Amino acid sequence: MSAAVSILDRSGVTNCGAPPMSSTILVVDDEPHIRDVIRFALEKAGLRVVIAGNGREALDAFDPAKIDLIVLDINLPEIDGLDVCRTIRKTATTPILFVSARDEELDRILGLELGGDDYVTKPFSPRELVARVNVILRRVKAAPVTPDKQEKVLQHGKLSLDPSQHAVRWNDQPVVLTATEFAIVKSLLERPLHVRDRNSLISAAYDFNVHVSDRTVDSHIRHIRLKFQQAGGDAVIETVHGVGYKLGPCA
Repeated sequence: MSAAVSILDRSGVTNCGAPPMSSTILVVDDEPHIRDVIRFALEKAGLRVVIAGNGREALDAFDPAKIDLIVLDINLPEIDGLDVCRTIRKTATTPILFVSARDEELDRILGLELGGDDYVTKPFSPRELVARVNVILRRVKAAPVTPDKQEKVLQHGKLSLDPSQHAVRWNDQPVVLTATEFAIVKSLLERPLHVRDRNSLISAAYDFNVHVSDRTVDSHIRHIRLKFQQAGGDAVIETVHGVGYKLGPCA
């Protein structure tokens, strides 16, 4: 059961840059007060909210055709948040924003490597949570492009990325990435011969003024590498120690 926490800055939530009202957020937390605060903040920002009080209710309520993003507590009764994420990731890439009262690095890394898109630690500012939700939704629900403005497919060896289809392939085999992972790979592919430091990758993946640690980027990179390895692609992303990351030869 989640520890009691104080949520900061309940007032002053804005809907600056918010996605349209069609976006629906599944909020999963076993603390009624926390659920109410999150619901208040998201609804004030123009988002629909569906509530679940434990992991089993979350899985019952989840429908990838109706839920656009999940705000998911880690410490849950019945089924914990990490197991909820594992189950959802078997069939869907719906974005997941983890929330936890525990500020343990292992939780953060494990949550992201399971396929989470972001992580917020309690106590948090509802303004920051809404900002992070909006960042992820804007990436996933980017406005359709007209044929004359359609982004070109990015290619580097056996690695290709089609921005208009939100599709990544390795040697013609699909590689399913979360929205944050997609943004990181796209950033690397835009300058395939250059080394990108963590700050530039953070800017590419989080286009809002929110704090993201270097370790968060490292966790995403590890998970991206694992997905490409499962598709037969080794050393797709190389580490340049003390600097950042770059694409490998991708031969």
